[in-house]
Amino acid sequence: MQAYTVYQWASRPATRHTPRQLARAAGILYLVTHVTSVAAVAAYGAGLIPAGVTLEFALAVGCAGTGVLLWHLLSADGRVRAATFALLRTVEASVIIAGTLPMLAMMWTPTMSGPLSAAATAMHTASFLVGQGLVISVNTIVLGWLLWDSRVVPRPLAALGVGGGLVVLASNLCQLWGLIPLGGPAAGAAAIPVFAFELWLAIRLIARGLRTPNEAADEAANAAELRR
Repeated sequence: MQAYTVYQWASRPATRHTPRQLARAAGILYLVTHVTSVAAVAAYGAGLIPAGVTLEFALAVGCAGTGVLLWHLLSADGRVRAATFALLRTVEASVIIAGTLPMLAMMWTPTMSGPLSAAATAMHTASFLVGQGLVISVNTIVLGWLLWDSRVVPRPLAALGVGGGLVVLASNLCQLWGLIPLGGPAAGAAAIPVFAFELWLAIRLIARGLRTPNEAADEAANAAELRR
């Protein structure tokens, strides 16, 4: 009789990250999106197209990363809204990546000048209006709404997300329809609330993370008590 030896492979335990660690990672990625978005504008303005594309690629990765991490952290509080936010964040990242393509074409085609060069720049501007304008406004509203209902962050922070998203949505629709100048002072002022929301959220996620379900329930109970 032939004998067979059975080998048992010891399975490695899966690496598990705590909600606190995931929240910190999401906060860091939010800061990355802020730094890279501002630096990319400066790089393109200086004619450094490779640097601008690299920075926008990092921006897109940061957008997708925050979507995935916050979906994981908030899905228990609202699966549909958490998934919607993650999906829209991915759409935003995709539009940002698409916007780098005409810039690369302009760099790799030395003979591109005049109308063709202007068209490539206009396509990049259009991607900014859609991705970092229209799409980001909707995903910010969804996220703020979810944060408001879940109470995992202070209510003023959640309200700033909803309000800021609505302001940016209105601003970008007005730019799309030519009611206000594209990228003008009015558009810049309208973007401030969302910028403040994301910065505040990033600092909150890094410094304290999200409230636990018990902490959120206690906050809701205290708010109800104050209304009596």
